[in-house]
Amino acid sequence: MAARPRPDGAGTDPAVADFPARAPGTRRWLFADQLGPHFLDAPDQPVLLVESKAVFARRRFHRQKAHLVLSALRHRAAELGDQVEFHQVTTYAEALDQVRDPLSVCAPTTWSSRDYVLRRGDVRVLAARGFVTTQAQFASWAEGRGRRRLLMEDFYRDARRRHDVLMDGADPVGGRWNLDEENREPPPADGRSPVPEPWWPEEDDIDEQVRADLDRWEADGEVAFVGDDGPRLFPVTRREALHRLDDFLDHRLRAFGPHEDAMLAGERWLAHSLLSPSLNLGLLDPLDVVHRAAQAWRDSVADGDPLPLNSVEGFVRQVMGWRDYVWHVYWWLGRDFRHANFLRAREPVPGWLADLDATRVDAACLADVLADLRRDGWVHHIPRLMVLGNYALQRGIDPEAMTDWFHRSFVDGYDWVMVANVVGMSQHGDGGLLATKPYAAGGAYIDRMSDYCGGCPYDPRRRLGDDACPFTGGYWAFLDRVRSRLAGNQRMRRALAGLDRLRDLPEVVEQEARRGTAPI
Repeated sequence: MAARPRPDGAGTDPAVADFPARAPGTRRWLFADQLGPHFLDAPDQPVLLVESKAVFARRRFHRQKAHLVLSALRHRAAELGDQVEFHQVTTYAEALDQVRDPLSVCAPTTWSSRDYVLRRGDVRVLAARGFVTTQAQFASWAEGRGRRRLLMEDFYRDARRRHDVLMDGADPVGGRWNLDEENREPPPADGRSPVPEPWWPEEDDIDEQVRADLDRWEADGEVAFVGDDGPRLFPVTRREALHRLDDFLDHRLRAFGPHEDAMLAGERWLAHSLLSPSLNLGLLDPLDVVHRAAQAWRDSVADGDPLPLNSVEGFVRQVMGWRDYVWHVYWWLGRDFRHANFLRAREPVPGWLADLDATRVDAACLADVLADLRRDGWVHHIPRLMVLGNYALQRGIDPEAMTDWFHRSFVDGYDWVMVANVVGMSQHGDGGLLATKPYAAGGAYIDRMSDYCGGCPYDPRRRLGDDACPFTGGYWAFLDRVRSRLAGNQRMRRALAGLDRLRDLPEVVEQEARRGTAPI
């Protein structure tokens, strides 16, 4: 993936200025995504936690996302005891106006949150934490002499060198930096996950109270949610998050790589780590996570039973490569990046998709992914990109609207996560800053990388007719619609040339126009 150097004026807002690293003697205000100990300057530092009901009234979030955030906040307050001042209020201002101690906060992760704390004027803002690479380090790298493009691969290699992760002196262990080509196998032939089911947390009295509060707020009409309620699947304490990390390293990392991009209807977890919610709540320090993964590899080599390097490297690249990269790009490309719409997609998010209503969908892949999302508030990166994102791209749904939908619908969704991932990578709204071509694919890709198509009423090999796969017909209709916008893209030349060989293209375009964004 590549992004050009910063556009004129982007990222120059004071919200991304250099901030001091520490503020001793202050009470540390922790946002709900800053809940780990690495957000404190000392273990006994006084803390402020604020639970704001207004946050959940602004958007219709997934019910399990609201539960996860509130449970994590309340568990952190219980852990800190007398060390914390905990306010459960309607707005942040109500709480902040009651605090008498000088306050400091690690720079929040989104533009709107940083704007808010900077407007207050009575809160000392520190450098951001919770990422492997600091904003100062990213700026130094991005502005390096001769750098013309902000390639994610170059950024990732720089981070591995700086932190000595999977390195053999100056070289990567195994002689290659990136083993992604070994991680694209289709699902296991027997249709079963290669690993046991993940470890699951157990709910407690705090979860019970959170559920009762959410029920009451919803019944009173104060908030509205989408998706199903519990049970809680993701950690809300650092202890739980470390348990999940250990479970992944011990039982799942070995099998993670090869089927990383595969999809199975009956095995939705496969060997994925399920750590993104814990990382994005700040319960885990990502640098600690990658060092633990690298140490697990070293230990396995010493024991004579080495973990596959493609699995370890693939996981490390997700955490210290892509996750950090999308956060830095979010800031580097500025406030207007979220509005980018290179392909001029204008359709709204349809109601059935906004409601996660899988019962209205016949296409097996889309119905299954929507049902998983409704139940769990989570699916892994390939259903997100190649089913949900691919559908929105083909149907011309507005990228900013899809960004908001992903933000609300996923338990690990935050503005910084979704702007770069959806506008840039998934919907090609930036015209190629992050991804050199659109992530559009027909039914053949889904058939190859999943077990969905065998029982589907649509045929992935057909683009025209009542049983034509909406992704196959949609792919060609999409290319026809955007061909003038992508005419200069060298990586799309072959695909666009294929349009001229389709004698039935007018009929396919008409068919997909009739389908539109109605349930398929």
